[in-house]
Amino acid sequence: MERYDIAVIGGGVNGCGIARDAAGRGWRVLLCERDDLGGGTSSASTKLVHGGLRYLEHYEFRLVREALIEREVLLRAAPHIIWPLRFVLPHHSGLRPAWLLRLGLFLYDHLGGRKLLPATRQLDLRRDPAGKPLSEAFVRGFEYSDCWVEDSRLVALNALDAAERGAEVRVRSRCVSARRSEGDDSGWQVTLEAADGSQETIGARVLVNAAGPWVEQVLTGAIGVNAAEKVRLVQGSHIVVPRLFEHDRAYIFQNSDGRIVFAIPYERDFTLIGTTDRDWKGAPGDVEISDEEIDYLCRAVSDYLATPVERSQIVWTYSGVRPLYDDGASKAQEATRDYVLKLDGGADGKPALLNVFGGKITTYRKLAEAALAQLADYLPAGGAPWTEAAPLPGGDFPVEGFEALVQKTCRAHPFLAEPTARRLCRAYGTRVEKLLGRASSAEDLGERFGADLYEVEVDYLMRFEWARRADDVVWRRSKLGLRLSKEETARLDAWMAERAEALAMRAAE
Repeated sequence: MERYDIAVIGGGVNGCGIARDAAGRGWRVLLCERDDLGGGTSSASTKLVHGGLRYLEHYEFRLVREALIEREVLLRAAPHIIWPLRFVLPHHSGLRPAWLLRLGLFLYDHLGGRKLLPATRQLDLRRDPAGKPLSEAFVRGFEYSDCWVEDSRLVALNALDAAERGAEVRVRSRCVSARRSEGDDSGWQVTLEAADGSQETIGARVLVNAAGPWVEQVLTGAIGVNAAEKVRLVQGSHIVVPRLFEHDRAYIFQNSDGRIVFAIPYERDFTLIGTTDRDWKGAPGDVEISDEEIDYLCRAVSDYLATPVERSQIVWTYSGVRPLYDDGASKAQEATRDYVLKLDGGADGKPALLNVFGGKITTYRKLAEAALAQLADYLPAGGAPWTEAAPLPGGDFPVEGFEALVQKTCRAHPFLAEPTARRLCRAYGTRVEKLLGRASSAEDLGERFGADLYEVEVDYLMRFEWARRADDVVWRRSKLGLRLSKEETARLDAWMAERAEALAMRAAE
């Protein structure tokens, strides 16, 4: 039986972040994910690295401060998949007063020691281009900074870094049982089931349950423990429409129910609108946008725009559930977004189990550090925290160096169209050269599946980033699903199935 120091259940951003940090400290790590990396909550976010401006109203100052500090830590670590974004907040005379917005933005600017991002400024929306798409009723606004993140790529890059530091990453490998063992083999015996139904049991000193929305199911099912702590599932849905405005700034709109909705430039030709915030009572995997949520999002942005958004404009929707810690808040939007770590066993001699509740993409790295701090006493001596100054794969270039990377890639591969070179640099950073290899012509890229997706990229994703199906490539490793037809996606799926067989045969030789 193969033995590890840490077994992590769940391949979302929290699980992959913990696995990466632990592997970098020298511990033997196994990460298992029942589906694809980032296939749940971590790919269904609003795709922001931000402090959470609205959390100030709920007095979550520690969470906001930590997130604001992390915002720039992550920007330095992954300037290919994370970049600055300016947000326009129109003043609505019937909602929060201007003095309160100024106070909140002042705190937002100064609470986290902002160094890289520009400060807040006031806008005259009658003159600024940001006012052009808006109703004439909005004459004053504010502009502040946060960051955009390719959320599911953040997950994949953490898993990749973990693997390159020695972790074993198993996708489509479900934990069907985890039981404590005593005596000479004290620790955990964890049984994994692969997609083909085969099973394997491994040993681990400690177990981390980072299954996100499935954290309670793993506890009561695979682990067989009844925990007092509960998860509160909160649904967030988004719609994507053709581009609503020409500039590159985003909007944050206040609503009369106290919620906010974003309208964000998305994939060059689209606008992303979201999110909703309501309790979800069904199975996490069944979540999908409702007619009520579609109407809510269309109405929320139409209240601000000169031209209303209609349901007929929607080209794509997605939904996810946030696995928040159930703190008893009466409303979904008031439930804490902070992470909560609950340790079971360890001090009483039983092998330690750490259950992860809640969290935000922005604070996943700090969550990982906090998780390993709780587990350190039950593990062999390991290294010190290290991830704060370490780039993610492909992110080893300056924050201001992205355009230089694009131009370098275009010079090295002049046959690439500039938009394609830009997309590849955004996805892979400096590792774009590893992906392209010695390609010196379009023919060297192999089969074209649609849009600017070629065989060489799909092959790279299968060999290094655990992609196995078309959806893994076109909706998680990229968003090319917005540009590929159903027929093109089906062809890609068939090609990947054939390629997976060839890779499996090669590995078995």
